[in-house]
Amino acid sequence: MPLHARMLVGFAVGVLGGLAAHLLLGADHPGLAGFLHWVAQPVGKVFLRLLFMLVVPLIFSALVLGVTGLGDLRRLGRVGLKTLAYTVLVSGIAVVIGLTLVNVLRPGEGMSEAARERLLDGAADRASVLVKAAAPKSGLDLLTEIVPANPLRAAVDGDLIAWMFFALFFGIGLALVRTPASRVLEEAVEGLYDVTMRLIGIVIAFAPVGVAALLFTLTAQLGFEIVGQLASYVGVVVLALAIHQFVVYSLAVRLLGGMRPLTFFRGVEEAMITAFSTASSNATLPTALKVAEEKLHLPPHVARFVLTIGSTANQNGTALFEGVTVLFLAQFYGVELALSQQLLVLFICILGGIGTAGVPAGSIPVVAMILGQVGVPVEGIGLILGVDRFLDMCRTTLNVTGDLAAAVVVSRGERAGG
Repeated sequence: MPLHARMLVGFAVGVLGGLAAHLLLGADHPGLAGFLHWVAQPVGKVFLRLLFMLVVPLIFSALVLGVTGLGDLRRLGRVGLKTLAYTVLVSGIAVVIGLTLVNVLRPGEGMSEAARERLLDGAADRASVLVKAAAPKSGLDLLTEIVPANPLRAAVDGDLIAWMFFALFFGIGLALVRTPASRVLEEAVEGLYDVTMRLIGIVIAFAPVGVAALLFTLTAQLGFEIVGQLASYVGVVVLALAIHQFVVYSLAVRLLGGMRPLTFFRGVEEAMITAFSTASSNATLPTALKVAEEKLHLPPHVARFVLTIGSTANQNGTALFEGVTVLFLAQFYGVELALSQQLLVLFICILGGIGTAGVPAGSIPVVAMILGQVGVPVEGIGLILGVDRFLDMCRTTLNVTGDLAAAVVVSRGERAGG
């Protein structure tokens, strides 16, 4: 049975089992409370801790390789700079669309106070065990604390924003130094990335059990209230992805790329289908390169550069998904996020979109990290994992379409500039 099918089974077992326990025993039944305390919550906590265990090496290796993949930064030229600027701009737009819809539609609200109190009982303590870092301060303190005085201490303390900065800075240095020893170091970082991704694959293989445990805990405490919240969340994510896919990308290829949107979407249809089926930007890269050259007729050297970097660094759908998920869970748990904290989420999501692996479920560790940074109980990630396969397929389609749109935009500039 494929992983997404097993994850759906775990989702169904957790939800149906929790609903049955809620109806038959009641949320306050001592037997149910004992089962939650001694079985369901520990299993869910171990699953989350396994994800957090791999966040530090994943972010470091992915961001370093993302920077070094650009080549020699001194010779990067206008193609790389325009690709980077486009990636940051469009990723920022994607996250803003998601955050705006969550703030307007409020999909995480509507839960009764009694249900929320049961849900939050002990959640803060459980989250503090998983994530020790507090949200950074706002204003000038936020800017200065991004730069770590000691990167190892930042990693140990869970200050992953500072850890991201160090990884980016380290990647720039590694790209600038072209010596045999630095190439060996880059290969070592690539080996760290490969090992970390393999371990994440092993952890995700046990996700059905973790999902079942986390969702059993939620539904046993809340009953049917949780079902409506989940449907609202999926609807907002899909709506945000659709707006970015068909509005933002259409405007980008028309105004910046000089191509008719209908021509563009007809040309990339094959890549979109492959992305939706595999839920992997990396797996779709060969198809994307093919349609860029054969259907969109883009210059091969530009298409290869932009699409190869974009399969890792231009993850608009992932950034949008992460932003929507964090704010939804904040509303779900009744955690008010100030504007400064939402801007922090925006910043991390853009970096997370650059550093997230282009493989199925690659964004889950980053989502868990952001939840901890802004003080939202990380147990809620179990609610997301149950429907993540479908949403992963949708956001990967957006990611791949965005890579091809970026190739169209950058190619036009290259033609104009000779």
